[in-house]
Amino acid sequence: MTAAGRTAVVTGGASGIGAATVRALATEGYRVVVADIDESAARDLARELGDAVTAVRMDVTDEDSVAAGFRTAAGAHVVVHCAGSSIPGALTELELAQWQATLDVCLTGTFLVLEHAGRHVADNASIICLASLNGRQPGTGMASYCAAKAGVLMLVEVAALELAERGIRVNALSPGLVDTPLVAGVALVPGLREEYVENTPLGRSGRPEEIAEAAAFLASDRSGWMTGATIDLNGGAHLRRYPDVLGRVRAMAQTPPNP
Repeated sequence: MTAAGRTAVVTGGASGIGAATVRALATEGYRVVVADIDESAARDLARELGDAVTAVRMDVTDEDSVAAGFRTAAGAHVVVHCAGSSIPGALTELELAQWQATLDVCLTGTFLVLEHAGRHVADNASIICLASLNGRQPGTGMASYCAAKAGVLMLVEVAALELAERGIRVNALSPGLVDTPLVAGVALVPGLREEYVENTPLGRSGRPEEIAEAAAFLASDRSGWMTGATIDLNGGAHLRRYPDVLGRVRAMAQTPPNP
């Protein structure tokens, strides 16, 4: 089946990997719904890409918002769930509210998207969730994000089991360091980006378009016998070790400013 006449919903679609995915799917002929908490940015992207792309406000931490968004897009053939956020901090110093904020977006948000997408998408649809290298590789200062993304990987497998009777496929993409607004803070910590790259066998960070192309593959019939799977897209970073985020941040805090 070609993409013509098919609808895709991309959560967190107004920026970063989500925006790249919207562009990739629109190029392939999908009608795309950009779902984002930043409705203004979503509308800007929709206007840029033309009549086949529409925007809707969706806060993945708010069940009413998620439910309304998927009722509006009932019968969609593809869902790509990209919304995410992170508040780093040492495990013994992280406030409960900070822990909860990350889990609300990354884990509970994924649950709500899977729940309501599962109710409203077409039979034989494809649902793709953005997990992370941190779903399988721990990092200092990353307790809430690692725990949330590990949970996402298991949610994807459970959803794949439960939705298979309708022919709905559920898969995950696990990116490493990708140059997006979400990870812009990495460049502010001396040596952290370099440590990421040193521990990536292919020797560079990823581009949003590379993740988007993999999402387009999972959205298509070319991956028609794949469900409950996770594709690692991290340049081989899962083969080495995760950077010492907490150590780098603490070293930065102890470095006196230049006179």
